[in-house]
Amino acid sequence: MPKWSNWSGKLTSRIEALHFIRNEEAACELARQCDAAGQKLRVVGAGHSHSPLVLTNSVLADSSALSGVISADRETSSAWVWAGTRIYALGRALHEAGLALPNQGDIDRQAIAGAVATGTHGTGTTLGNLSSRVIGAQIALASGELVNVSDASNPQLFQAAQMHLGSLGIVTRLHLQLRDAYRLRQQNWNQPLASLLVDLDEQMASNRHFEFFWYPETDTAEVKVINETMDPPEYPLTESNRVGWSYEVLPSHRPHAHTEMEYSLAAEDGIACLIDIQRLLKDRFPEVRWPVEYRSVAADNVWLSTAYDRPTVTISVHQDISADDEPYFRACEEIFLKYNGKPHWGKTNYLDGTQLKSLHPRWDAWWQARDAADPNGTFLNEYMASIRP
Repeated sequence: MPKWSNWSGKLTSRIEALHFIRNEEAACELARQCDAAGQKLRVVGAGHSHSPLVLTNSVLADSSALSGVISADRETSSAWVWAGTRIYALGRALHEAGLALPNQGDIDRQAIAGAVATGTHGTGTTLGNLSSRVIGAQIALASGELVNVSDASNPQLFQAAQMHLGSLGIVTRLHLQLRDAYRLRQQNWNQPLASLLVDLDEQMASNRHFEFFWYPETDTAEVKVINETMDPPEYPLTESNRVGWSYEVLPSHRPHAHTEMEYSLAAEDGIACLIDIQRLLKDRFPEVRWPVEYRSVAADNVWLSTAYDRPTVTISVHQDISADDEPYFRACEEIFLKYNGKPHWGKTNYLDGTQLKSLHPRWDAWWQARDAADPNGTFLNEYMASIRP
C-alpha cells in the first residue's frame, strides 16, 4: 500500500490508492466513484499541516497539477486561481497582472486551497487570514456535480467553503479578493522581552506587520517589522532588513522540521497569556529551546475562523520532531484554553468536538452545510468524523 507523510514526517498513513487530479472532470468522477463505493476521500496539497486533516487509510488525491492563475481582473482586484497552486508560485503570476495577496504567512510552500482550508495567516492588526480573502470557489461534490459557490450562489456552502477543512468536496479553484501590487521594507532587531511588552500594543498598531520570536533560554525577542514603501527593490534579498515586492518580502526560509501548536486569543488577552507561557517554560520545561511566536490577525466573519468576530493575537509554540512534544503542548493548551483560545486548524491540538463547538459560534451551521453537500460522509476522515456533532 502507498504511504503518505506530511512535510515534517511526523504524520504518516498507509492508503489504498493515490490519484493525481489534472482537471475538474477527473475530480468530479473520482469524488463520485468514491462516494458510490463507500470509500473515504481526502485531498492533499503540500502536506504542510501538523494536524491529522489529511490522514486516511482509504483514498488520497493529489491536487498539485491544478496550478496557476486562471484569470485576473485589475478593475475588481480579484483573480481565479487553481486550488493546487503553491503560494510561492502565485506571487509572480499575480504580480504580472498588477495584483498581490494583501497578506500571507511567512511560509509559502503550501497549496492555496490547503492554506485556505486551515485559516493560514500572516501578521497585522488590519490584515485577515487567507480564508477571509476568498470570495468564490468551485467544488467537485461527492455526487459528481461541479458547483460554483459565492455570496450570491449557494451562500451557505460558500460560508463553509471559506475554511473548508478539506471536508466538503474537492476544491478545484478559488476566487480571491486581492489588491494592487505593492512593495515592502522589512526591519529586524533584538530587544529585551520585558521592554517590548511595555509598548507592544502601540508597536502592533503603528506597523503594517509586527511579530516577534521569543527564545525560552534568553530574555530577548527577535522582532520583525514590515511596512509599505515606495522605494525600489534591493537585490539580492536577504532574510532581514530587505526591500522588495510583497511576495518577495513576506515569506521566510524555514528549513527546520518541527511540530507546532498555535492558539488564537482575543487581542486584549495576548500579553497575559504570553507571560503565563513564559512562566510555564521556566518552571516546567526548561529544556525547550524552540521559540514562542507572537502575531496578530484582523477580525473576520468566516464561520470556523479563529479570528471570527474578534481582533486576534496568535501565540505559537514549537518543538523538534525528534522530541516528545505532547507533555509540553498539553500544558500550553491548558493555558490557552484559560483565555478562551481557539486552535489553528493546521496545527496540533487535543480538543474533542464538544470543546471545539464551545469555541466556534457557527459550528452547527458549518456542519449542516457540510453534511448537505456530502451526506454520506465521503470527505470525512477519522479525525473529522471524531469531532462531528
